[in-house]
Amino acid sequence: MQTTYKTGRCDRRHARAMSETTTTITSPTVSTDSTVAVAAAVAGDAEAPVRFDTKIAVLLRADLETWQRLNVTAFLVSGLGSQVPEVIGEPYEDADGVGYLPMFRQPVLVFEGTKETLKAAHTRALSRALPRAVFTSDLFATGHDRANRAAVRAVTTAELDVVGIAVHGPKNAVDKVLKGARMHP
Repeated sequence: MQTTYKTGRCDRRHARAMSETTTTITSPTVSTDSTVAVAAAVAGDAEAPVRFDTKIAVLLRADLETWQRLNVTAFLVSGLGSQVPEVIGEPYEDADGVGYLPMFRQPVLVFEGTKETLKAAHTRALSRALPRAVFTSDLFATGHDRANRAAVRAVTTAELDVVGIAVHGPKNAVDKVLKGARMHP
C-alpha cells in the first residue's frame, strides 16, 4: 500500500495538510472490507477515503428515458460483477446479524454521451480489451436473456446500436475509453 496526498472533491478548491493522507489500494489483489479497514488504520483515520487504481464506469446514451437509463445501468453492471470477481466486496451484515449480498467494492461512475460518443467508446473498449458489457437498442424489445443474446448476436460489431456500455480497468484506460463523455447529471 502506498500513501498519497489528495485534496478531495468540493465546490471550491482547498488545501489539506500533508499529514491528512488517503490510502491507495491496488486491484485486483485487494478486495476485502478488512483490508479497507487496515488501509484506513494505516492512514491514521478510520474515516479516511480509500482510493482505487481501477475504475468501474457506465456510459449511457443521453437520449434514453429515465426508466431506460436505470434498466440499462442495472443490466450492464450485472455483467461486470459476474465476470470480474475482484470488483465484488464482502457480504454485508447489519447489527442484528442479518446478512445481505455483497456489492461492488468501489464506486460505479455513470456517464452520458451522444450516439457517436457511445460508438467511439465501444470501439476504444474493444481495442483496449477491457472487460465490458454492452446494451443495444434492440434489447428494449426483448423479454429474457436468451432473446437478449440472440439480438446482439444478429448484428455485426460495427452495426451495433449501443445505448450503454460498462467497462472496468485501470483508471487511465477507462478514462481514455470515456473520452468525450460527461458525468451523468
